[in-house]
Amino acid sequence: MVAPARDLPESLVVPLRSGQEWWYWLGGRPAIDFVNTLRERWRRRVETLVTAGDLSLWLVEAGLLDERRRATRALLADARDLREAIDAGLRAAVDGSRTPRAAVGEIDAWLAHAGARPSLALGRDGAPVLGARGARDPVAAALATVALDAARMLGTPGERARLRVCASPTCSARFYDRSPAGRRRWCSMTGCGNQAKARRHRARATSEETR
Repeated sequence: MVAPARDLPESLVVPLRSGQEWWYWLGGRPAIDFVNTLRERWRRRVETLVTAGDLSLWLVEAGLLDERRRATRALLADARDLREAIDAGLRAAVDGSRTPRAAVGEIDAWLAHAGARPSLALGRDGAPVLGARGARDPVAAALATVALDAARMLGTPGERARLRVCASPTCSARFYDRSPAGRRRWCSMTGCGNQAKARRHRARATSEETR
């Protein structure tokens, strides 16, 4: 079971110096976990990809890079643009509205960097060997993997229909609904789901007391 996201304290000083402490991994797929790096979209909009170093480390923790690599501030800005394009597509899917053309274009532009780039080189025995080229920029290549996941998610009707925003009014977590019935409402039953149950229980108790 996925652990619930840690709530951000009211006393949190923003902007953060680093967002690593506040990352969570309940989106169900890389593209959605990436969208969730902007916390509290419903209120404070707390940025947790604060530095280029944060971006590189997030990609490592997401399993998309084998080790930390240098990232530039320009690439960090591009990564945030990609993140918001993915979220625009996700929200359109949830709302049943038209996906913004700019969001589709942003995601599509990253796909040129996704996937293996074949190479042909001579092996030790002098025979040609078909292989894959290393990425010119490993961080950009990892982000392209996020974009590819988003493209599959948004471009496949069955997958698009399972995109969700947590039903809690005080949570902005996005997630991919993998439940058999496709009726999951909460980002985490141990977090927002239990909180909703507790609120309903208190409301029933109060109603009974006032009868």
